[in-house]
Amino acid sequence: MLSSSDFASASWELVVRVDHPNEEEQKDITLRVSGDLHIGGVMLKLVEQINIRRAEELSLLKPSGEYFKKKKKKDKNNKEPIIEDILNLEGSPTISGPSVSPGLYSKTMTPTYDPINGTPASSTMTWFSDSPLAEQNCSILAFSQPPQSPEALADMYQPRSLADKAKLNAGWLDSSRSLMEQGIQEDEQLLLRFKYYTFFDLNPKYDAVRINQLYEQARWAILLEEIDCTEEEMLIFAALQYHISKLSLSTEMQDFTNESEVDEVEAALSNLEVTLEGGKADNTLEDITDIPKLADNLRLFRPKKLILKAFKQYWFVFKDTSIAYFKNKELEQGEPVEKLNLRGCEVVPDVNVAGRKFGIKLLIPVADGMNEVYLRCDHESQYAQWMAACILASKGKTMADSSYQPEVLNILSFLKMKNRNSASQVASGLENMDINPECFVSPRCAKKHKSKQLAACILEAHQNVAQMPLVEAKLRFIQAWQSLPEFGLTYYLVRFKGSKKDDILGISYNRLIRIDAATGIPITTWRFTNMKQWNVNWEIRQVAIEFDQNVSIAFTCLSADCKIVHEYIGGYIFLSTRSKDQNETLDEDLFHKLTGGQEAI
Repeated sequence: MLSSSDFASASWELVVRVDHPNEEEQKDITLRVSGDLHIGGVMLKLVEQINIRRAEELSLLKPSGEYFKKKKKKDKNNKEPIIEDILNLEGSPTISGPSVSPGLYSKTMTPTYDPINGTPASSTMTWFSDSPLAEQNCSILAFSQPPQSPEALADMYQPRSLADKAKLNAGWLDSSRSLMEQGIQEDEQLLLRFKYYTFFDLNPKYDAVRINQLYEQARWAILLEEIDCTEEEMLIFAALQYHISKLSLSTEMQDFTNESEVDEVEAALSNLEVTLEGGKADNTLEDITDIPKLADNLRLFRPKKLILKAFKQYWFVFKDTSIAYFKNKELEQGEPVEKLNLRGCEVVPDVNVAGRKFGIKLLIPVADGMNEVYLRCDHESQYAQWMAACILASKGKTMADSSYQPEVLNILSFLKMKNRNSASQVASGLENMDINPECFVSPRCAKKHKSKQLAACILEAHQNVAQMPLVEAKLRFIQAWQSLPEFGLTYYLVRFKGSKKDDILGISYNRLIRIDAATGIPITTWRFTNMKQWNVNWEIRQVAIEFDQNVSIAFTCLSADCKIVHEYIGGYIFLSTRSKDQNETLDEDLFHKLTGGQEAI
């Protein structure tokens, strides 16, 4: 009989298969695992082998029965869903799975990361490494799949309500336990997903795989309406998808590595020159003792019951991380009507370019929830400056920060993508548009338009992104996804202590939101920054959280195990504390302490 220590020391090989439409190109990655290795440890080993940095952002998801619902109607014996993921795990005695939807990939060499210390691998290491496995894996995972047919999209599960979306999050595996402990059987398929919506240090030079996987997850969230967006935004996403699919089939992809290598050498030489001369780099921050400010006429509205939405003009002054507004410019030196501290607030775009509407929605935290404030700008330039300032202020940064001007330019660029082009340009381009437009929008959106009309709209939006290189287009897609109001919210069906009805709990990287399950209207918001401690009563499966100012809540989770919610909270708290140093390795012990069995912090 084996003792517990003997069992823990026993190990075997776990094989992870990276699928490719050409069977000869399929790659099997072998990991040496032991009986006491939890999923978090497996994830760390896995992402090191395929060059996806930041293992803490990823996890494994077991699809719910709803995923197979539509497929069963056509073929009761076929349980394989049409899904976007390109990883199957297989091996004895854990899991394996059949091939997923075929994708089209091209080989290229891209900068990789040293699996030992997490630092960027040098060109020498990449070229002369004894094992080309990292390069091969990266080449497969760095490029996106071709568009699915409209019929395939229609067969996929699409959540129609918050309760449906809550079902999608019931299958996250416990990172502190092994696969076998959680009942994962042989031939069972799992999905590799970004679980935590806080993506750190996306670097186009070294993150080709990570950026592509994020793009794929964002793309399918849009197509299957796992996140809501307007029709105007849907067309922007469609145009970017069309553009990315065109570039993915061209030879332009092969130029990416050469450009990256040249840029890397030039950057190193530039840094060396600055060091030797003892001078200052061009992008050195200016004297931050004189913090810039914005001052202009804007319109403001505060939602109140039984009052129509009417904006009133004030003179606004933005300095540091606060906005003060006055009745007019002449009163700026006196007491403001109100001063809004934006540190820790939520900033939501409220924009319709075609309708010349440039609004900013601010959700400012207070003791019992969030205060809503709407600002309205007159034009794109004004909106970009104020929106960028609000975004930085919410993170505790001022306009003196070096990221302010790039943020302004990113906002202006996104607005430009929404501008309409002339009908003559669209008409001339329709003949050359070799796509099925229904492949790039959700099935519900496709039903609202005729195919030719939809193609014209996508081409019209495409004119504004046609010059973007491949990686930039993917990053823009990810940024547009991040700008959606619902981005980063993971939903669970819960019953709050003392309540007689079920509610939806939304969990984001920095807050919890109680949402009315029937109407979808947020009721109360609690910030993680105000959290004192949280714990779980494992006997009754109840999560209890205490906040500042004697605010406390408790709830049971109905759509998933309370351990999943517990792990989400711990994961986001861990991610909020990690350093900006890209060479820092994952503090695995702390991560699994927060997301594992610990009951309070």
